[in-house]
Amino acid sequence: MEDMNLLIEDIFQNEKLIYAVLSNLKKKSEATFKKVNVKPVLIKNDKKFQFTYEYENKVIHKNLNSIEAIQEANNLLSEYFRQAMLFTIEADYQILISKKGKATILKKKPTKESIDLSHNRKKTYIIEEGKPNDFLLRLGVMNENGKVFSKKYDKFRQINRFLEMVADVIPKIKTDKVLNIVDFGCGKSYLTFALYHYLVDILKLDVNIIGLDLKLDVINFCNEVACDLNYDRLKFIHGDIKDYKELDKVDMVVTLHACDTATDAAIAKAVNWDAQAILSVPCCQHELFDIIHNPIMIPMEKHGIIKEKLSSLVTDSIRANILEILGYSTQLLEFIDMEHTPKNILIRAIKTDNPNKDAVKQYLDFKKFWGIEELYIEKALEEKLKGIKGFSS
Repeated sequence: MEDMNLLIEDIFQNEKLIYAVLSNLKKKSEATFKKVNVKPVLIKNDKKFQFTYEYENKVIHKNLNSIEAIQEANNLLSEYFRQAMLFTIEADYQILISKKGKATILKKKPTKESIDLSHNRKKTYIIEEGKPNDFLLRLGVMNENGKVFSKKYDKFRQINRFLEMVADVIPKIKTDKVLNIVDFGCGKSYLTFALYHYLVDILKLDVNIIGLDLKLDVINFCNEVACDLNYDRLKFIHGDIKDYKELDKVDMVVTLHACDTATDAAIAKAVNWDAQAILSVPCCQHELFDIIHNPIMIPMEKHGIIKEKLSSLVTDSIRANILEILGYSTQLLEFIDMEHTPKNILIRAIKTDNPNKDAVKQYLDFKKFWGIEELYIEKALEEKLKGIKGFSS
């Protein structure tokens, strides 16, 4: 075993591994996985070794540093497997472990020529790293050389993910006139500034963007930044979503992490404006928590943490269905990875002339299943909904 341990340490410590397969479970093993594959990956420019555990109906990944990888590989071969194939830049190694625990190592010429890090190739972002960007500099996301600060890398990814979703929307809306855009609950406005930069500086569109938030100090800060950057078609206003009446026509409404029914208020504003596009990431959804109930679902409902997630999913499903009833093509998309935030569902809706004919019945059946009566979003959109054939709240 000592020779095996030294070999594994050399391969992982000196980054020689191309690919590895651990197989042939010991009969007495209590492992529920069947096989483990290992390969090097790059995660945020950091070299890791990805262990993929293959189960009967699923796979699980672990990304480990070299020291952790050495420990894990040795443990797997000592406790679970009788065989390993290690493909390295120097040679192919086959490790065979007898019933008595003796390890035999067979060495052959290398059969793989290069290390494949395609799992995490450098992603092409709309806003690229390495190129200084005025608003990202001003908001402390990157330095003067365009290097993204490590603590802000998740924010950098979030910004680009958001812009990717906007990029998918733009071809589907009319841009031959001034676009009025409102960002409800804009906060520090990383995404609002990104939206302005993308639409004005990159796409050269004619836009007016307004950010709205309840925090006066945030609004003052954002207006100061917009002024410093000469973003003259971007302004920030202190106020509440429900009370906002400055514009009569808005083409795009953005609302990110607006709490509870504030998301519904923003969606209602957008629909009443006949907005061409809606991008909404809901947050803190409490309206249905004490309302939804179906005896069949008691195994889920009786656990608070499960019911909280369930009520959020039901709420977002209702929002999407309401938008379909009112003539929007609607998608629920993953905004950013779950490891960064649980609030990762984005509702993306595009105005069409073709309402979903089945949406009304689906909606009414869905409400009946959960024992739901009238909701905030229905009250907010009462005038629009009462003209829909077959709809009743």
